[in-house]
Amino acid sequence: MFVNSMPRYEILSEEAMDVIDRGWRRLVSEIGIEFLLPEAVETLRDAGQTVEDENRVRFDPEFILEQITKAPREFELQARNPANTAHIGGDHMVFAPVYGCPFIRQGDTRRDAKMADFENLVKLCQAFGELDSPGGTICEPEDRPLDSRHLDMVFALQTLSDKPYMGSVTSGPNAADTIRMGEIVFGGRKAIERAPVSISLINVNSPLRYDDRMLAAMLEYVKAGQAVVITPFLLMGAMSPVSLPATLVQQVAEALAGIALTQTIRPGAPVVFGSFLSNTDMQSGSPSFGTPESGVGVLCTGQIARRFGLPWRGGGGLNASQTVDAQAAYESLMTMLPTFLAGTNFVMHSAGWLEGGLVSCYEKFIVDIELLRELRHEFTPLEIDEASLAYDAHVEVGPGGHFLGAAHTLERFRECFYRPLLSSTENFDRWSKRGARDTAGRAAEIWRETLERYEPPPLDDAIRAELEEFVLRRRAELGD
Repeated sequence: MFVNSMPRYEILSEEAMDVIDRGWRRLVSEIGIEFLLPEAVETLRDAGQTVEDENRVRFDPEFILEQITKAPREFELQARNPANTAHIGGDHMVFAPVYGCPFIRQGDTRRDAKMADFENLVKLCQAFGELDSPGGTICEPEDRPLDSRHLDMVFALQTLSDKPYMGSVTSGPNAADTIRMGEIVFGGRKAIERAPVSISLINVNSPLRYDDRMLAAMLEYVKAGQAVVITPFLLMGAMSPVSLPATLVQQVAEALAGIALTQTIRPGAPVVFGSFLSNTDMQSGSPSFGTPESGVGVLCTGQIARRFGLPWRGGGGLNASQTVDAQAAYESLMTMLPTFLAGTNFVMHSAGWLEGGLVSCYEKFIVDIELLRELRHEFTPLEIDEASLAYDAHVEVGPGGHFLGAAHTLERFRECFYRPLLSSTENFDRWSKRGARDTAGRAAEIWRETLERYEPPPLDDAIRAELEEFVLRRRAELGD
């Protein structure tokens, strides 16, 4: 796991932070947040908050601040292989792949996602150390029944990878199934409550509303001590105003209200302040990703989350491109570079995102792995000591010479510079003779070779059998 010890890039002044603070307080107290689940509303009513129109809660900002202080600043996310347990918070950055895509792109083919694609992507996540988690819904396998596909996805996440995974959030019962499967793998309820074994994405139905399905899933996970990422879904011009400051204020109001609910339900429950912030193309009405506004939003969110003492999620390899081209690369960098500069703790959509999140792409997955490798190298602090100054090499070479054969070079040439996974440094003639493959072509070869070499991590036969029995029984109960 990558520890980002570089200085944070903070762009908001104290005056700006004060304006944002006044803004979110006004939203939660004067307009309020809707919670479309009676249990959530009653929990907040019993905690002394004002409820109007059945499901709109107007908060005392001081109550919110009191509740969020109960959330842990950092926590461990257990992995089936203890060596892969992830630390959430502080200087640690945890990377997970693309999430929620209905379509797959493989080469020039764009098609519906299948369960085989889901399994392939989990295997790729397991194979590449740049990813700390296989995530959750890497793609939506349309060839499995809607009511029970969450069972197949969680089973794949638990058996094809031994890294921490994300749970199903499409309903309360689906969340309960995820929790039960976690209990099977990790040895019971006490074991998963000791430290969470899943982390799950709870999206706000922005503006200013939590829907019943997400809330039902949230409550299941929080009661079981599992981690949740409370994330306002903000596309400026659609789900928030076109002003970035107004959107930041809305983000804080929505996220803190949900985090306050988690701590009211279970004080000390592990929770992450989430951000998914970009803008709408005001000419077409389509979502835009990898924009300068989204990059600035990442930088601001990090500064805000640190002020509240909360671990946070943001950024990723976001882009709006339809294929693996220059646009896909530079828009992804436009978001991923601020992700590192801001020290994001939990990074979703780190690999494979294409076409505004509609597509999980095999080749883009490899492009993003290369990007992660380079940024991790770039954000590793430079070690400067007497040996690195290489004075002896200057003595050996002298003025006007070259360092190709110097002892210092020969001792270090194998590891002195970053070696790319994907990029080509061949001269034109050699590149042409080897097929003149572009980036996407080379990426295709890498992901195929990686899958051919894949070996599943070991899993106790009794645990696998119990998981399989649970999945079969629940599938039958759900009518599939």
